[in-house]
Amino acid sequence: MEQVRSITAGLPPFVTKVALLVDPNEEQLRQVLSQLPIDLIQFHGTESAQFCQSFGRPYIKVIRVAEGTDLNEESNRYGSAAAILLDSYVEGVAGGTGRTFDWSLIPKTISQPVVLAGGLNADNISEAIRTVRPFAVDVSGGVEREKGIKDRQAMQRFIKAVSEVGINA
Repeated sequence: MEQVRSITAGLPPFVTKVALLVDPNEEQLRQVLSQLPIDLIQFHGTESAQFCQSFGRPYIKVIRVAEGTDLNEESNRYGSAAAILLDSYVEGVAGGTGRTFDWSLIPKTISQPVVLAGGLNADNISEAIRTVRPFAVDVSGGVEREKGIKDRQAMQRFIKAVSEVGINA
């Protein structure tokens, strides 16, 4: 946690600090919140809506999309979420699969802002934005040179592609 504390201390104003957690227990999460200046929690596991909202912080709930997932029902279950992040479903993996999913499965009726994730990169982000019209996009592996190592050129290509089509344009 010391490394995270050091990184967050150096951030400029107005940068949102997000804790991304997969199925934390209450004690673990309370420890994180007491030791770090977290603004937003991203729940990436099977956490219940009651659990997610019990910490008095804005949160994003990740829903892994598979054929047959009722996204309206899932988003309604987490109606108190600041946003819904839609990611690819791969059995046994909480995220970071590098796989896209069928964006046509996303209904236009989800009430929260939608953050799109799952296999996004500079080559597919324009189509993803035009198809989904998300509030925001989330990229990680699509801008990596190797696992965990970001590639400056890949990030620049991704940002350029996003800016050309525009989020919510």
